[in-house]
Amino acid sequence: MASVASAEQVAAAPALRRLYVIRFVFAAAWAALLLVSGSDLTTGTKLLLFLYPAFDVAAAVVDARSARATGPAKGLYVNMAVSALAAVGVAVASASGVADVLRVWGAWAVFSGLVQLLVGVARRSMGGQWAMIVSGGISVLAGASFIRSASQDDPSLTALAGYATLGGIFFLVSAIRLSRITSNAGSHAV
Repeated sequence: MASVASAEQVAAAPALRRLYVIRFVFAAAWAALLLVSGSDLTTGTKLLLFLYPAFDVAAAVVDARSARATGPAKGLYVNMAVSALAAVGVAVASASGVADVLRVWGAWAVFSGLVQLLVGVARRSMGGQWAMIVSGGISVLAGASFIRSASQDDPSLTALAGYATLGGIFFLVSAIRLSRITSNAGSHAV
């Protein structure tokens, strides 16, 4: 039975790898655009702030569809709900100011980080998940930092760009690790 699970996991790895690469590219582009827009809550910045958690919902949907072979997708469903709430929360908070955006973003980072960590742990037998586990832990810490920074005199959104960039790098690392695992599994099958 274990070899069947391994074969299913190897079969699911290319889809997960593609998703991780797309998430890396999106995060890098999003971070660059946020840095260019600065901390002023212009219409473009508000759209960017909404778009990031909304993209996370879409990515979790794609991940859940491929997760049937990699284990339970319950954590991914929780992530979809939390990220959808975050998208709406960020849109509402952006009318109040940067501090409120940071509070909502921070709460989202904490909850989604916990989910990412738990999904990574559940998938660790698949391989290539250590980066997701570490990223989830960092997300929890970063979220707490965003909440704390919201109380500063002049809160800034620029730290969100660093958060997105680091998260994207972890997705890229996981994609590379999954490529190696898939290659190794293919060479052992011969």
